[in-house]
Amino acid sequence: MTAVMIDLQGTELTSEERELLAHPAVGGVIYFSRNFAQIDQLHELVRQTRAAARNPLILAVDHEGGRVQRFREGFSKIPAMAEITAHAETMAEAQHCAQELGWLMASEVLAMDIDLSFAPVVDVNGISEVIGDRAFATTSADVTRLARGFIKGMHQAGMKATGKHFPGHGSVQADSHIAMPVDNRSWEEILRTDLPPFIELATCLDAVMPAHVIYPAVDDQPAGFSERWLQHVLRAQLGFKGVIFSDDLAMAAATAAGTMPERAEAALQAGCDMVLACNERSGAIAVLEALEARYVNVERPTNRCYEQLAKCAAMGWQTLKNHPRWHQSQSLLERYSS
Repeated sequence: MTAVMIDLQGTELTSEERELLAHPAVGGVIYFSRNFAQIDQLHELVRQTRAAARNPLILAVDHEGGRVQRFREGFSKIPAMAEITAHAETMAEAQHCAQELGWLMASEVLAMDIDLSFAPVVDVNGISEVIGDRAFATTSADVTRLARGFIKGMHQAGMKATGKHFPGHGSVQADSHIAMPVDNRSWEEILRTDLPPFIELATCLDAVMPAHVIYPAVDDQPAGFSERWLQHVLRAQLGFKGVIFSDDLAMAAATAAGTMPERAEAALQAGCDMVLACNERSGAIAVLEALEARYVNVERPTNRCYEQLAKCAAMGWQTLKNHPRWHQSQSLLERYSS
């Protein structure tokens, strides 16, 4: 059962990490800023990661733009999504810019042989500081329009798109990395304010990442551990057929589901296809051991996440830098740096 995405500690693989990558439950790796020093080093780390793995891996990164861009030096500086409309005179122009930025971001990440950037954020910007300018806009209609353009650009580059954070993280103040956010609004208000982008984009998105937020009007469990949210709303009502990733199980808001192994089991039982066990190595190891013991006599299926989300053919770094669209996108970036 290749159901766990793990992280790495630094810019080179350790012997422990080589062993972890060979574990039968590991189906992916997410990279952070600590894994990046320069482009050649990252490319080699990715090569070593794939070579050490027992299973085909989905390699991922949070590379949204703005304050959430893990790779910096040598990469294009993608603006925060909220800046797109601020530098466009019309919605049509903003949609075009979103599309080009989606293509640029995805093309550069793919050139490193990394399959996914967990993007776009389709939360509606409300009172959440942890979302803030990561969101495209303050209305669901504008979020949907701009996210659709960004997704189109990602798809043109050959990258699948991951919408986050279902069903919406923009209307809670607490940061789920360090606290447990509770959204006390009614189902009707959530449906009216936050869900429309997920509804409208359900057939465009290839993956979804739920929020570690509790919505008591629907369930007393955070959305990422809630069968009601994932199976009844996302799958049944919205008709979403893609991959569901948990958010990081080490986040403070995930502790409501128990120990790291209990969180992983709860997320998988609720409907997640792959769980992220990051930034807490002992917890990640405990998750892997628990899953191996649980499924020791179960025939291991192929990595569904890999089959659905692995990158398409991508340009190499130098080929990309010589591509006319890359040069056009650099001209576009100038408006955000002025």
